[in-house]
Amino acid sequence: MSDTLLWYTTRGAGAVTEILLTCVVVLGILSALRVQGDGWPRFVTTGLHRNLALMTLVFLTLHIITAIVDPFTSLGVAALIPFASYYRTFWLGLGAIAFELLFAIIVTSLVRGWIGLRAWRAIHWLSYAAWPIGIAHGLGTGTDAFSAWMLAITAACIAAVILSLVWRLSAASRDPLALARAGFRAAVDRREIP
Repeated sequence: MSDTLLWYTTRGAGAVTEILLTCVVVLGILSALRVQGDGWPRFVTTGLHRNLALMTLVFLTLHIITAIVDPFTSLGVAALIPFASYYRTFWLGLGAIAFELLFAIIVTSLVRGWIGLRAWRAIHWLSYAAWPIGIAHGLGTGTDAFSAWMLAITAACIAAVILSLVWRLSAASRDPLALARAGFRAAVDRREIP
Protein backbone atom coordinates (compact mmCIF):
# COMPACT_ATOMS: atom_id res chain seq x y z
CA MET A 1 0.00 0.00 0.00
CA SER A 2 1.48 3.34 -0.97
CA ASP A 3 2.18 6.05 1.59
CA THR A 4 -0.21 8.42 -0.18
CA LEU A 5 -3.04 5.90 -0.04
CA LEU A 6 -2.40 5.33 3.68
CA TRP A 7 -2.44 9.08 4.30
CA TYR A 8 -5.74 9.54 2.44
CA THR A 9 -7.26 6.52 4.17
CA THR A 10 -6.19 7.73 7.61
CA ARG A 11 -7.56 11.24 7.04
CA GLY A 12 -10.75 10.02 5.36
CA ALA A 13 -11.46 7.48 8.08
CA GLY A 14 -10.77 10.13 10.71
CA ALA A 15 -13.22 12.56 9.08
CA VAL A 16 -15.91 9.89 8.72
CA THR A 17 -15.34 8.84 12.35
CA GLU A 18 -15.84 12.46 13.44
CA ILE A 19 -19.12 12.69 11.54
CA LEU A 20 -20.42 9.33 12.75
CA LEU A 21 -19.43 9.93 16.37
CA THR A 22 -21.18 13.30 16.21
CA CYS A 23 -24.34 11.57 14.97
CA VAL A 24 -24.10 9.05 17.82
CA VAL A 25 -23.66 11.83 20.39
CA VAL A 26 -26.54 13.86 18.93
CA LEU A 27 -28.84 10.81 19.05
CA GLY A 28 -27.72 10.17 22.62
CA ILE A 29 -28.44 13.77 23.64
CA LEU A 30 -31.86 13.75 22.02
CA SER A 31 -32.81 10.24 23.15
CA ALA A 32 -34.41 11.54 26.36
CA LEU A 33 -36.89 13.49 24.26
CA ARG A 34 -38.33 10.34 22.68
CA VAL A 35 -40.48 9.61 25.74
CA GLN A 36 -41.81 13.17 25.83
CA GLY A 37 -43.20 13.41 22.35
CA ASP A 38 -44.66 11.50 19.47
CA GLY A 39 -41.37 11.12 17.61
CA TRP A 40 -39.85 8.01 16.18
CA PRO A 41 -40.55 4.72 17.90
CA ARG A 42 -38.00 3.91 20.58
CA PHE A 43 -36.63 0.85 18.76
CA VAL A 44 -35.79 2.98 15.71
CA THR A 45 -33.84 5.51 17.76
CA THR A 46 -32.09 2.82 19.78
CA GLY A 47 -31.27 0.72 16.71
CA LEU A 48 -29.99 3.71 14.75
CA HIS A 49 -27.88 4.82 17.73
CA ARG A 50 -26.38 1.33 18.12
CA ASN A 51 -25.72 0.82 14.41
CA LEU A 52 -24.10 4.23 14.01
CA ALA A 53 -21.93 3.47 17.05
CA LEU A 54 -20.81 0.19 15.46
CA MET A 55 -20.08 1.93 12.15
CA THR A 56 -18.10 4.55 14.08
CA LEU A 57 -16.03 1.74 15.56
CA VAL A 58 -15.30 0.34 12.09
CA PHE A 59 -14.02 3.68 10.77
CA LEU A 60 -12.15 4.43 13.99
CA THR A 61 -10.37 1.07 13.72
CA LEU A 62 -9.49 1.80 10.09
CA HIS A 63 -8.22 5.26 11.11
CA ILE A 64 -6.02 3.84 13.86
CA ILE A 65 -4.62 0.91 11.87
CA THR A 66 -3.71 2.99 8.83
CA ALA A 67 -2.10 5.64 11.06
CA ILE A 68 -0.05 3.00 12.87
CA VAL A 69 1.23 1.31 9.71
CA ASP A 70 1.93 4.55 7.84
CA PRO A 71 5.73 4.72 7.47
CA PHE A 72 5.72 8.53 7.46
CA THR A 73 4.72 8.76 11.12
CA SER A 74 6.16 5.43 12.31
CA LEU A 75 3.72 5.49 15.21
CA GLY A 76 3.59 1.84 16.12
CA VAL A 77 1.53 0.76 19.11
CA ALA A 78 2.78 3.82 21.04
CA ALA A 79 -0.12 5.59 19.33
CA LEU A 80 -2.49 3.68 21.61
CA ILE A 81 -0.75 4.84 24.79
CA PRO A 82 -1.67 8.42 25.73
CA PHE A 83 1.23 10.85 25.30
CA ALA A 84 3.75 8.07 24.53
CA SER A 85 4.28 8.88 20.85
CA TYR A 86 7.00 11.22 19.67
CA TYR A 87 4.79 12.42 16.79
CA ARG A 88 2.56 15.35 17.84
CA THR A 89 2.62 13.95 21.36
CA PHE A 90 -0.12 16.01 22.98
CA TRP A 91 -2.62 15.83 20.13
CA LEU A 92 -2.05 12.16 19.44
CA GLY A 93 -2.35 11.56 23.19
CA LEU A 94 -5.81 13.13 23.10
CA GLY A 95 -6.75 10.74 20.31
CA ALA A 96 -5.54 7.79 22.39
CA ILE A 97 -7.63 8.97 25.34
CA ALA A 98 -10.72 9.40 23.16
CA PHE A 99 -10.18 5.90 21.76
CA GLU A 100 -9.81 4.39 25.25
CA LEU A 101 -12.98 6.11 26.45
CA LEU A 102 -14.89 4.76 23.45
CA PHE A 103 -13.34 1.32 23.98
CA ALA A 104 -14.59 1.32 27.59
CA ILE A 105 -18.07 2.17 26.33
CA ILE A 106 -17.98 -0.66 23.79
CA VAL A 107 -16.72 -3.27 26.25
CA THR A 108 -19.26 -2.33 28.90
CA SER A 109 -22.05 -2.31 26.31
CA LEU A 110 -21.16 -5.89 25.44
CA VAL A 111 -21.34 -6.96 29.11
CA ARG A 112 -24.19 -4.68 30.16
CA GLY A 113 -26.27 -7.64 31.32
CA TRP A 114 -23.56 -8.65 33.80
CA ILE A 115 -22.55 -5.24 35.14
CA GLY A 116 -26.04 -3.79 35.46
CA LEU A 117 -27.72 -0.79 33.95
CA ARG A 118 -26.46 1.75 36.49
CA ALA A 119 -22.79 0.86 36.01
CA TRP A 120 -23.22 0.73 32.25
CA ARG A 121 -24.98 4.11 32.17
CA ALA A 122 -22.28 5.72 34.33
CA ILE A 123 -19.57 4.49 31.96
CA HIS A 124 -21.68 5.37 28.93
CA TRP A 125 -21.49 9.03 29.96
CA LEU A 126 -17.82 8.86 28.89
CA SER A 127 -18.98 9.28 25.31
CA TYR A 128 -19.76 12.89 26.13
CA ALA A 129 -16.09 13.33 27.08
CA ALA A 130 -14.73 11.29 24.16
CA TRP A 131 -16.40 13.49 21.55
CA PRO A 132 -14.76 16.86 22.37
CA ILE A 133 -11.44 15.15 23.04
CA GLY A 134 -11.70 13.53 19.61
CA ILE A 135 -12.55 16.90 18.02
CA ALA A 136 -9.48 18.45 19.68
CA HIS A 137 -7.36 15.51 18.48
CA GLY A 138 -8.49 16.08 14.90
CA LEU A 139 -7.79 19.81 15.05
CA GLY A 140 -4.33 19.32 16.53
CA THR A 141 -3.14 16.23 14.69
CA GLY A 142 -4.78 16.47 11.30
CA THR A 143 -2.43 17.66 8.59
CA ASP A 144 -5.39 19.16 6.77
CA ALA A 145 -7.42 20.10 9.86
CA PHE A 146 -7.56 23.74 8.83
CA SER A 147 -8.43 23.15 5.20
CA ALA A 148 -11.81 24.56 4.20
CA TRP A 149 -13.48 21.16 3.79
CA MET A 150 -12.28 19.82 7.16
CA LEU A 151 -13.12 23.05 8.98
CA ALA A 152 -16.62 22.87 7.48
CA ILE A 153 -17.05 19.29 8.70
CA THR A 154 -15.77 20.13 12.18
CA ALA A 155 -17.91 23.28 12.41
CA ALA A 156 -21.00 21.33 11.31
CA CYS A 157 -20.30 18.63 13.91
CA ILE A 158 -19.86 21.18 16.69
CA ALA A 159 -23.00 23.04 15.61
CA ALA A 160 -25.02 19.80 15.56
CA VAL A 161 -24.01 18.93 19.12
CA ILE A 162 -24.66 22.46 20.40
CA LEU A 163 -28.07 22.62 18.69
CA SER A 164 -29.07 19.23 20.08
CA LEU A 165 -28.01 20.33 23.59
CA VAL A 166 -30.02 23.54 23.27
CA TRP A 167 -33.04 21.61 21.98
CA ARG A 168 -32.85 19.07 24.79
CA LEU A 169 -32.38 21.71 27.48
CA SER A 170 -35.17 23.92 26.14
CA ALA A 171 -37.56 20.97 25.88
CA ALA A 172 -36.76 19.99 29.46
CA SER A 173 -37.12 23.57 30.74
CA ARG A 174 -40.73 23.82 29.55
CA ASP A 175 -41.72 21.17 32.07
CA PRO A 176 -39.54 21.02 35.20
CA LEU A 177 -40.65 17.45 35.95
CA ALA A 178 -40.25 16.18 32.39
CA LEU A 179 -36.85 14.57 32.92
CA ALA A 180 -37.94 12.95 36.17
CA ARG A 181 -41.07 11.56 34.51
CA ALA A 182 -39.04 10.39 31.52
CA GLY A 183 -36.64 8.55 33.79
CA PHE A 184 -39.53 6.99 35.70
CA ARG A 185 -41.26 5.90 32.49
CA ALA A 186 -38.04 4.40 31.16
CA ALA A 187 -37.54 2.52 34.43
CA VAL A 188 -41.12 1.23 34.29
CA ASP A 189 -40.59 0.16 30.68
CA ARG A 190 -37.51 -1.78 31.75
CA ARG A 191 -39.18 -2.87 35.01
CA GLU A 192 -36.18 -1.74 37.03
CA ILE A 193 -37.97 0.07 39.83
CA PRO A 194 -36.69 -1.30 43.17
